[in-house]
Amino acid sequence: QVQLVESGGGSVQAGGSLRLSCVASTFTYLYSGYCMGWFRQTPGNEREGVARIDGRSIAEYADSVKGRFTVSRDNAKKTLYLQMNSLKPEDTAMYYCATKGIATCTGDYRDFGYWGQGTQVTVSS
Repeated sequence: QVQLVESGGGSVQAGGSLRLSCVASTFTYLYSGYCMGWFRQTPGNEREGVARIDGRSIAEYADSVKGRFTVSRDNAKKTLYLQMNSLKPEDTAMYYCATKGIATCTGDYRDFGYWGQGTQVTVSS
């Protein structure tokens, strides 16, 4: 079992920045190999992938956030980060941290079995 706890959400104006964090409760030697992902969801819409990072810290991003968001991880702290810059109103969503508990980083949100409770990000124009 892996428990994930997100923090760092809030309300900002367009153009602003936020940094989300996600702390995992698992063994450090296991966490370092896990694929970790950030997803977001708005009411009435499917959860969508924002960014993911594998155990070698190779990251992938959704086209909508490329150049603005940066995903990173601190394996010693078992913490995942999402630095969000140049925020837009369309970035408003509930943001979730997730992992499949394995190294493979492919698939969509349905393939991720462990989820945090989410943290709300609201960007006003």
